[in-house]
Amino acid sequence: MDKPMSQYAADAPRVLRDFLTYISTIQGKSAKTAHEYYLDLRLFFRVLKRNKGLADKDVPIEKIPIDDVDVDFLAQVTLSDAYDYLEYMSGERPTQQNSALTDYGLNSTSRARKVSAIRAFFRYLTDKKHLLEHNPMSNLEAPTIRKSLPVYLTTDDSVKLLESVQGEYAERDYCILTFFLNCGLRVSELVGLNLSDFQGDTVRVLGKGNKERTVYLNDACKLALERYLPKRITPHDRDKNALFISRNRNRINVQTVKWLVKKHLGQAGLDTQKYSAHKLRHTAATLMYQNGVDIRTLQNILGHTSVNTTMIYTHIEDSSLREAAAKNPLASVKPQDKNS
Repeated sequence: MDKPMSQYAADAPRVLRDFLTYISTIQGKSAKTAHEYYLDLRLFFRVLKRNKGLADKDVPIEKIPIDDVDVDFLAQVTLSDAYDYLEYMSGERPTQQNSALTDYGLNSTSRARKVSAIRAFFRYLTDKKHLLEHNPMSNLEAPTIRKSLPVYLTTDDSVKLLESVQGEYAERDYCILTFFLNCGLRVSELVGLNLSDFQGDTVRVLGKGNKERTVYLNDACKLALERYLPKRITPHDRDKNALFISRNRNRINVQTVKWLVKKHLGQAGLDTQKYSAHKLRHTAATLMYQNGVDIRTLQNILGHTSVNTTMIYTHIEDSSLREAAAKNPLASVKPQDKNS
């Protein structure tokens, strides 16, 4: 569950609390994003204090206080400090904080997110609040992230998954899977759906950054919804508007949805290591693109801010075409040497 902004006051310095309020209220970032920025910047401050000899060397890094970080401290931060921090992240930082068997060194995706938080924070200090004369992080580059093609189910595997759904909550789970596979929803978007979001053949979806979009329901979605609603568990009053309800009569949560998707993937005989709830979103996008949906329309359906994010599905198509060419039985036929 997202941490309320007020709870940051216990250990966050004022300058950080002001920044988190700014990105939440002015920029419209979600509570989850604000909390992630808080965690990233808190660790950045702790590493800075340790590296600068401002913290007891015997105190674990997770216990180093940051409530004394102020503008004077931040004015002394350099680009080299950020590089030292990233070196710590790539080499010393445990990937699982509470495991004795953890690996060390965060991957480039995790480090890139932390760079994004640092850059946003110092840009705020310099350009918005004018607390610093120059931005020491203006030239801080994010680690290169290797982009891999999204993993997705074939049409046949998608049908197999839907046909395998059974159990006490079959109508609910079938509806959830159908919405994933037909609407391309994120997990957080699906669990946030309310009864009041539906109107006719459309549903209002609240996406990243609290941005709303309208998604049209096809016949499969409408039928799955019609069959689920009479079987919907009566929720507690606080969640009476929630569409999907857990067995405990609460709004279903993200972890439960991820778990039930894995369960049904296993029941369908599909690879539970390879596929997940988020892969069902990729499946919807890929199947729509492969069947003629143009890239701009797909961008709107998925709620991508930039079409560049959506363009990855065109690479899937390119990859499929290349694979098809390679599988042609004549692909190995070579011209004979006429001179031999």
